[in-house]
This record gives sequence, structure tokens and C-alpha cells, in this order.
Amino acid sequence: MADHILRTKKHLGHLGNEKEGEEEYKKGRGAQFNTRNSFEKTSTAREHIEAIDEWIEEDVRTQYIDVSAKSIVNKVDSPDVGMFYSMNPYQGCEHGCIYCYARNSFEYWGYSAGLDFESKILVKKEAPKLLRKFLQHPKWDCVPISMSGNTDCYQPAEKRFRLSRALLEVCNEFNQPVGIITKNAGILRDKDLLQEMAGKRIVSVLMTITSMNEDLRRVMEPRTTTSAQRLRTLEALSRAGVQTGVMLGPVIPGLNDQEMPGIIKAASEAGAVFSAYTFIRLNGAVKFLFHDWLHKNFPDRADKVWHFIEESHGGKVNDSQFGRRMRGEGNIAKLVADQYNTFTKKYGLRHERLGLDCSQFRRPGEQGKLF
Repeated sequence: MADHILRTKKHLGHLGNEKEGEEEYKKGRGAQFNTRNSFEKTSTAREHIEAIDEWIEEDVRTQYIDVSAKSIVNKVDSPDVGMFYSMNPYQGCEHGCIYCYARNSFEYWGYSAGLDFESKILVKKEAPKLLRKFLQHPKWDCVPISMSGNTDCYQPAEKRFRLSRALLEVCNEFNQPVGIITKNAGILRDKDLLQEMAGKRIVSVLMTITSMNEDLRRVMEPRTTTSAQRLRTLEALSRAGVQTGVMLGPVIPGLNDQEMPGIIKAASEAGAVFSAYTFIRLNGAVKFLFHDWLHKNFPDRADKVWHFIEESHGGKVNDSQFGRRMRGEGNIAKLVADQYNTFTKKYGLRHERLGLDCSQFRRPGEQGKLF
């Protein structure tokens, strides 16, 4: 596996930690290079750091790119993720979480899962109009919709474009239940709207906390808010009457698995009432990005962590089997599951969120049913 990673990295134009001409670490970014887009027949790569050809370095400044989307609500077929439909006003995510499974989906847009994913943010400005059109369709039989099923709806772009706010306003108008997943305190800008929706039991918020170690968080999720701020956000939303929970994921053996009890306890004390977790899996291009990141940031234990992940997925770092891919297998994965069950029970965090109320759904102008 290690030889395969090295050969692939060279093919992609990445040489790792060469002593001579070592590239400067791109602080504030998770990925340190662009992987090849698997859908492209041709691509450009830097084959050798001392090549005579002039090489243009990637521009890692954040760019916002308008895209014309035909729809905003997508059906989710996976039984592992606990949602039926999702909507994402942005593609790509400036948070730059190195482990993010959604990186691979960025290739469908013609970009790389690496630096492109976190520096080129696609903005669906028509999202609120598309959602309204979707909910107006007479065949829509109301079920909860998840916001951020792919990328974080409260990433930094939201401060500028306010598309998540606009989507919530449409949901509130229709009494359409929505579950939000985020790791950004920017959600507090919409506390007033969330409080109103919470009064109708049509909203819940799942806050992701992967580590309370700021040194780890800073390099693993470089453009996210601190764990302390996420806990304060949970507390503020809970006090406002919003149903909140904590997502512990991904759990990475040898990096953050030992933090699970502390995160569960802190989230419970902040008002969280439900929880979920996922086990690390490195699908597609993510395995190359994560392998590079791991060896650059934790060279003393990189091989150990890598082998832990392999051991938990039948000798590979990814498993596509439904029912197993998000939980892992083997002794390490079982220890994580047992720890999760023990401490969520101890601190009273139900494994499932409270049901959101779909009975109030109404299209504007629609009369209530008589019987």
C-alpha cells in the first residue's frame, strides 16, 4: 500500500517531504496539492521539483464561482447517513477538512478533490427559488430534508451570500422540517429564525466536534471555528429551544479516538440531546490527500495511524459496504462503538434525534385538510 501511495503521488505530481526543494506547507489549507480528476482524460502534473519547465503554483486564494443548478434537493440512497433528502447551497467547502468524503464529488464539476475543493467555492444563487419550486410540486410528500449533506451550509461563504438563511426562510414558510449539520458558529446569525422554527418542531441542529485539541483541529479542519466556540454555539441554540445534537466524526484511531468521552460529556453539558458518530474511511482521492497530510503533520505516528485505519476496514483504508463503511470492523472499530454506547448512555444523549413534525407542512395558499 505504501509503495502504491508513493507511485500515485508521483503520478499526480506530488513528491512528499523531499529534503531538497521541499515545498512550503500551505497553512490554512487541509489539502496541500491537487489530485488528478478521475473523470478527465488529460491533466497537468509537476513531475519533478527541479524540472526545467516553469511551473505555475496553484492559486489557493478562495474564489467564489456562480453556477446554474437545475435542482437543489437530492434524494439520498445511502442507508448509512440517516437522511432521505439533502440540499447544499454551496459545492466545495472552505473549511478544508482533510478527511472529508465530499471531496470526491467535486470531480463531477471538473475540479480536483484537493486544493480546488477548498479554494473554489461553487455558489448556487438560485437555491431558494429552486427549493420553493420543489416544495410546490404536488407530488412532494413531506419528509425532513437535511442541509449540509455534502458540504457545510455555514462555511465562510454564507456570511457573504446568506443562501442558507434564505433556504430556511422558505422551509419556515412551508413548515418544511429541516435538519442542519454544521461545525461553524456562523449559524448563530440565524438564531432568531431557528428559534421560530423550533417552536413548530421543524428544525434540529447537529454540531460536529472532532477534537477539543486545538493543535489537531487547526491542521485537520483549518478554517473551522474552535471546539470551545462550537460548544458555546450548542449552548446558545439549546437555550433558544432548538433541538441540538453532537456529531463525533470521523473518529480516527490514534488521533482523536481517545477524546470521545470528553466531547460527549461537554456536548451534553451544553444542552445536546442526541448524537451520532462515524468512523474514518478514506475513499477515492481522499486517501492520497490524507496520507500526505498525515505524514507531514504527524510523522512520528503516521504509519501507526494508517495501519489502524487499514485494520478497521479489512486491510484497506476504505470500505464501500453499506452498514459497515461508516462504522468499520474489527477490534478497534468495536472498541470505538462500545465507548460511544457507554458514554452516550452515561450522559443521556439519545442515539437518534427527536422526530421532526411533518404534519404542519402547507404550501402557501393551500387550505388545511378537513378530515
